[in-house]
Amino acid sequence: MTPHTRRTARHLRTWTSLLLLVPTLALAKGPTPAARRWWSHVEVLGADDMEGRETGSAGHHRAAEYVAAKLAEFGVQPGAGQSYFQEVSLVSRQVAKARSRMALVREGQEQPLTLDQELILSPLTGRSGHLDAGLVFVGYGLTIPETGHDDLAGLDVKGKVVVVLFGGAPPGVPENLAAHYSSMAELSKAYTRAGAVGVLALLNPRTAEVPWERIIESQQRPAMMLAEPSLQDISDTLMFAIINPTFMNPLLAGSSHTYEEILELDGKRKPLPHFALPVSLRGDVSLEQSRLTSENVVGRLPGSDAALAGESVVLSAHLDHIGMTEATEGDRICNGVMDNAAGVAALLEVARSFQEQKVKPRRGVLFVATTAEEKGLLGSRWFAARPPEGAGRMVANLNMDMFLPLMPLKGLVAYGAGESTLGTPLKASAAHLGIELMRDPQPEANSFIRSDQYSFILEGVPALSFAAGYRKGSKEERLEKDWLLERYHGPADDLSQPVDREAAVRFVNLLADLTQRVADAPQRPSWNADSFFRRYARTEGPVASPATP
Repeated sequence: MTPHTRRTARHLRTWTSLLLLVPTLALAKGPTPAARRWWSHVEVLGADDMEGRETGSAGHHRAAEYVAAKLAEFGVQPGAGQSYFQEVSLVSRQVAKARSRMALVREGQEQPLTLDQELILSPLTGRSGHLDAGLVFVGYGLTIPETGHDDLAGLDVKGKVVVVLFGGAPPGVPENLAAHYSSMAELSKAYTRAGAVGVLALLNPRTAEVPWERIIESQQRPAMMLAEPSLQDISDTLMFAIINPTFMNPLLAGSSHTYEEILELDGKRKPLPHFALPVSLRGDVSLEQSRLTSENVVGRLPGSDAALAGESVVLSAHLDHIGMTEATEGDRICNGVMDNAAGVAALLEVARSFQEQKVKPRRGVLFVATTAEEKGLLGSRWFAARPPEGAGRMVANLNMDMFLPLMPLKGLVAYGAGESTLGTPLKASAAHLGIELMRDPQPEANSFIRSDQYSFILEGVPALSFAAGYRKGSKEERLEKDWLLERYHGPADDLSQPVDREAAVRFVNLLADLTQRVADAPQRPSWNADSFFRRYARTEGPVASPATP
């Protein structure tokens, strides 16, 4: 082969290789500008110097200042007066474990329980001092008047500690109804009415999202409540504790029931037994309390239509996370990238989208980054009950919490879609973007009551919250469950994890489109005629026909 022939062959091979690379290069292109913009907020809010954005911490305040600065940059006005910040007064409570103890008493003999191993004394505990009480297993522990279901009926629980399988619901009870009565506020009211003095919770392994070790760690952090007594909804007369599942059979010994039996009945959706245990619980609980403040960040985009400008659509996402772990080695910072820097970043990008468009929403739009969601939806409860000046009449809430952009966004679950007319514009937005609306694949997890939208619902405001959808048995289900097990509320929810940024952009686009539709609609959203939550409406609007979720 001549030199010329060799050069020609080499050139041909080079061009052939380049041509073969064209599809690969196209697939390997970088993120879009919209994805880079969304991710830029996540990088700031999920960085180590935010120290996990614990409620009331310096890291949380730095994050709040960033969100306020971005809202100002995007042309969103302060929510009240000249400030983007709404101060929230809180009480922090923690169990003083060195001065607390618990033991099982069987036939007069005490069997000491190792705190944080066999039993966790929850910081939700309001009852301090000495406790000596019998134990009664009450199934799911739910009292649901609408269906006639009452796990406490016919049981003597006065002066007793109720033992509850926490998570799951009785057969035949509608999902959102079961979720509502599974909230700590409703459980606390029911147990207090019945005269119980404490709750011993067994976390249902069918719905539990994290291993026991992570539960121990989470319960070592202080619990918080709003400082205003009228907004506190957990009884100060109840002791709350969590039992290690591995200790359940020793606890049930002598009752003629076993832990395995209870789980089998739950898995088959059959009624659970109710029975007194042949043991009692004895010990002492010591509590420590302190006061602190934290802030919601509130911005307002005024409505463009004089007739509708007095009403507002609220977009919310919680800014706080859980701070730092107690670990002495390795990474201690729980960055909260998916939970919920991703949601706050989506909120900011929706705000940017309104700045860039020529036609402004007819109703006002409020952008609210809440505090203390991880402490029991406290910042949103304060905001919904005490909206700042200029908020107007809130007609809808769209909440962004841990929507999990782990995979391409093809399907979406919208909690609350079947409760109000918000389901109609949601369907239109999803169809516009080619996103399938899906049913909740795990309703027994009670996700409907576990984020900030619930604070608005209890104030009568129709609301939605969102999560990526999947089908049972799919790779998407496995991906989400692995994420919950390995990263949820832990240091691994950080900036190094795989994130589908383009999925986040599709979610932002859907939220922006949905917000515009709700803000521009001639009629404000209303509760469906068959919605349980219609009872919370402050002023009844037109009643809508039931919607198909």
